[in-house]
Amino acid sequence: MKRILLFILTNVLVVAVLGVVASLLGVNRYLTPNGLNLGSLLGFALIMGFGGAIISLLISKPMAKWTSGVRLINQPQNADEAWIVETVRRLAEKAQIGMPEVGIFDGDPNAFATGAFKNSALVAVSTGLLQGMTREEIEAVLGHEIAHVANGDMVTMTLIQGVMNTFVVFLSRVIGYAVDSFLRKGDDRNSGPGIGYYISTIVLDIVLGFAAAIVVAWFSRHREYRADAGAAQLMGRKQPMINALARLGGMHPGELPKSVAAFGIAGGIGQLFSTHPPIEQRIAALQNAQG
Repeated sequence: MKRILLFILTNVLVVAVLGVVASLLGVNRYLTPNGLNLGSLLGFALIMGFGGAIISLLISKPMAKWTSGVRLINQPQNADEAWIVETVRRLAEKAQIGMPEVGIFDGDPNAFATGAFKNSALVAVSTGLLQGMTREEIEAVLGHEIAHVANGDMVTMTLIQGVMNTFVVFLSRVIGYAVDSFLRKGDDRNSGPGIGYYISTIVLDIVLGFAAAIVVAWFSRHREYRADAGAAQLMGRKQPMINALARLGGMHPGELPKSVAAFGIAGGIGQLFSTHPPIEQRIAALQNAQG
């Protein structure tokens, strides 16, 4: 319940901030007595589309720590924690990125990486994953998350999300205006957009939003294959990653916050909306890869 409320509150605050920015720049006044001002509408769509995605990226680390209850390993308390930190350090050096923050969170088997910048990321693993895997398999999972960071996946997915958001905002309002104009054909009263505009825009925001989510999920699945291959490369062989995926296939993956779900080690079951490919497909891709 806390995660849901926090997610809703964060989105409300982000929309409010973007609304103020759009108002200050004057791009929220795209509906004029002479019709739709496409230039202002595009500016509004860019602010709402990219602004939300970028803000989400910038606050991804503190949000992930808060919502997942991540405990940072600043000073290792035992040999296992010392091994995790040293493994992340070694993998980060191999990937030529800065040392990420390392954390542990309570829950079923999962792991994630997040952060706006390559050299200041966060890599976190769950207690369930640490208890259910061998060290070699855990190292492969850590390599997968480091590969996400090294590949710049957080920024890439943010840009893709921003582009899709922009298209949704822009197209829904253009089509909504066209629908409203058609419904009010022959009406000489010029009193601004009618109910057809508002209903069409709301419906299209939802429909196009689902379509955009499918596209974003497709890109996310593609980058999972790259992260799997990256883990194999960092470890010098692919079998540990194959073993880790095979073990995950027999586990119940823990739920991650929406802000980091795309960068976890395991995903959902919906094909079109899933951010991760099926485990068996990921294993097959690794087995068929060269090297």
